[in-house]
Amino acid sequence: MSGHRIAVVAGDGIGTEVMPEGIGVVEAAARRFDIALDFTGFDWNCSTYEETGRIMPADGLDRLAEFDAIYLGAVGMPGVPDHVSLWDMLIPIRRRFNQYVNLRPAKLFEGVRSPLADRRPEDIDMMIVRENVEGEYSQIGGRLYPGTEDELAIQQAVFTKRGCDRIMRFAFELASARPAKKVTSATKSNGIIHSMPYWDERFDAIAAEYPGIETDRYHIDILTAHFVAHPDWFDVVVGSNLFGDILSDLGPAVAGSIGLAASGNINPEKEHPSMFEPVHGSAPDIAGRGIANPIAQIWSGAMMLEHLGHPDAAAAIVDAIAALLAGDGPRTADLGGNATTREVGDALASAL
Repeated sequence: MSGHRIAVVAGDGIGTEVMPEGIGVVEAAARRFDIALDFTGFDWNCSTYEETGRIMPADGLDRLAEFDAIYLGAVGMPGVPDHVSLWDMLIPIRRRFNQYVNLRPAKLFEGVRSPLADRRPEDIDMMIVRENVEGEYSQIGGRLYPGTEDELAIQQAVFTKRGCDRIMRFAFELASARPAKKVTSATKSNGIIHSMPYWDERFDAIAAEYPGIETDRYHIDILTAHFVAHPDWFDVVVGSNLFGDILSDLGPAVAGSIGLAASGNINPEKEHPSMFEPVHGSAPDIAGRGIANPIAQIWSGAMMLEHLGHPDAAAAIVDAIAALLAGDGPRTADLGGNATTREVGDALASAL
């Protein structure tokens, strides 16, 4: 019997609705595979920010450091600027715990219709590997002369050899274990004169370590077009913080629904807790109606179990998702059904 301590932050909006279903399915898998899990909830969200001026308390990161993983719902709500919810919790967690890999699968399941005409499940099955702690999302910069006609804003991107090499090496290792054995690099070296040529150089250097892996690279603008026109070209796609962020929303969208978009913020060395969350955000437009798709939260939970060393339990959850979508099981409105969040969660927990 193996045990893991999991910190739970349901957050805002639909995060509070999909999180119970995620926990329910993960617990069902844990019972089946004899895994001991201890969930501890933290009431950190934008309501807390409005009351206290902070989303997360001053000792929040120290408290999270005691856990084996963090299970996150969503953070953000109208009235609280997006950069507050991001920089007051998500980015500090990613950087304090060196979660330098953001891993996001984009897979078309049998029974789900892609918005792309005539696409089949074998056409869309990719893993997007996003550099998660440096790149374009740095804190270096600022504003000068605020409130005047001379006001300006400067934002500095940061690309280090260590940062580039480790995210690219992760992508190549991932591709080595997949049938297609291919890595695509997202770049923009024809327009960004320093950081992107350096990214290309490091990609070539790491690729040389993996002669059995096919490689290609595309500028980010045409790459987004190819995601739509030719999603079958891609297996593992590696990108900088900004480019990976863009692609990892587009990938699940062409795979049928952002409600299926799972992700992991991963510290591969397991020196710190990793964090697992759906990509869809807090969706305030549908919050409180009980119709949000919980599958992204549930799939993120499967990724968490795999990271914690339980691949069989993780695979069982993904298999249950695939069977539900391929059959006549309940599905939420984003997938053409009328089921509630709880009905989908209950069906998947029962399947396990």
